[in-house]
Amino acid sequence: MRKKSGERKEFLTVSGRRISACYTPDDLSESQHEDRIGLPGQFPYTRGVHADMYRGKLWTMRQFSGYGTALETNRRQKFLLEQGQTGLSVAFDLPTLMGLDSDHESAAGEVGKCGVAVDSLEDMETLFQGIPLDQVSVSMTINAPAAMLMAMYLVLAEKQGCQVSRLSGTLQNDILKEYIAQKEWIYPPEPSMSLVTDVIEFCTHHLPRYNPVSISGYHIREAGSTAAQELAFTLRDGIEYVEWCLDRGLNVDAFAPRLSFFFNSHNDFFEEIAKFRAARRIWAHLMRDRFEAKDERSWKCRFHTQTAGCSLTSQQPFTNVVRTTIQALAGVLGGTNSLHTNSLDEALALPTEEAAQLALRTQQIIAHESGVTNTADPFGGSYFVETLTNELEKDAQQYIEDIDAMGGMIRAIHEGFPQREIHEASYQYQKAIEAGEQTIVGVNDFVVETESPIETLRIGEEVQAEQVQRLRDLRTRRSGKGVKSALSALQKAARDRQNVMPFLISATREYATLGEMCDTLREVYGTYQETAW
Repeated sequence: MRKKSGERKEFLTVSGRRISACYTPDDLSESQHEDRIGLPGQFPYTRGVHADMYRGKLWTMRQFSGYGTALETNRRQKFLLEQGQTGLSVAFDLPTLMGLDSDHESAAGEVGKCGVAVDSLEDMETLFQGIPLDQVSVSMTINAPAAMLMAMYLVLAEKQGCQVSRLSGTLQNDILKEYIAQKEWIYPPEPSMSLVTDVIEFCTHHLPRYNPVSISGYHIREAGSTAAQELAFTLRDGIEYVEWCLDRGLNVDAFAPRLSFFFNSHNDFFEEIAKFRAARRIWAHLMRDRFEAKDERSWKCRFHTQTAGCSLTSQQPFTNVVRTTIQALAGVLGGTNSLHTNSLDEALALPTEEAAQLALRTQQIIAHESGVTNTADPFGGSYFVETLTNELEKDAQQYIEDIDAMGGMIRAIHEGFPQREIHEASYQYQKAIEAGEQTIVGVNDFVVETESPIETLRIGEEVQAEQVQRLRDLRTRRSGKGVKSALSALQKAARDRQNVMPFLISATREYATLGEMCDTLREVYGTYQETAW
């Protein structure tokens, strides 16, 4: 049975925000309209970072892929490229994310399950076999051991004969959101931040077309935050990275143009559009006014968007196609530079090939059939959207000021501030669902008693056995002396507080494993245990 609609009200309260029944010019002052909205491609970039937006170039269609072995993922990546995908995005399994080799006792049962297992340069070679790295943009979603995976990627580029300076792509490398939301860390925050800064510094000098960090709000939102919290905590993380790079002695305009962001696109269509517009405006003012960047490229907030995985339902999974379409459309209308659309089956398992193809087709239909790319920022000047943009900016700015007053994001993390805020928001959202105040189609309304099962992709235990055997074979073939020497040099560099990237690259050339490199740094940095707060 469908619940009855509520009475008409002048205001609705949605996610703690009062929404009026109608918006008029009175909601926007003339000064706000002229000074804060502006034109696409012009400061403060509320309406987009390019003057003609998608009329000049479409966003990068970058579907997330990775499961099982490197060979299986290589096949999926080639399939997606054949289907018209314009960039690659690699998901790694849990042991890889935690800096563990596949034969580590803690890796049991997790190898290849939520992404691809990468233990060494040998796996990286298989992962990109037949894919020239200087001809495709590659994103790698890896954080705590990001420097190690980056070293593998760079050595592979060398072996392919690619000029490193020509590589383009993005390394997520955002450790702060791990402490805030995703909880996949290795080392304490301070040495972890040093590692992030090492990568940014190295890429600034050697990879001018590469994004060395993707400052991620996606996982913050997936953990249950509000849109304003996602916006605020992400941008405040960005401030923290900028400050560490400046302390390292880098010029802001040398590295800031290659900073990138990663946002979630959730269910509230207009709020998400407004969030993206507010992100660009806040970041532009931060970089120009707070950090005194002179290069216009440093002011521009460029970001990837992924539709909301946490919004997908295992009930009536084909309804997820509709959710994803609406969320993707919000990302495009909000001016995203890159986009991943979730597959309909991801609440149940990894995407099948057919589901992944349909998710990509969703983007292609939006791009080529919907007409929304014909003009830049078509909602610019909308009384409602501009009011929401202003409200989200105000809410986010308050959070940023609060964290500044605490002494920065690392201090706020140690005190549990962003974690508590997200937990409370998640709790309130779940309460609203259980009370029926928030409708989730197929879950607490419009339910069906019986559903036909759909075909899903399952990763068998044989994947782990195969991966462990390959790893053991590698250890017998490589030079043990060379590995030992390279790891010893890495440890000394870490103790001496040198940039460890050249030493990670040397260890990778000797086919040192991910776990061996991470363990070497564990001996220097220690490990992190979250304290109760």
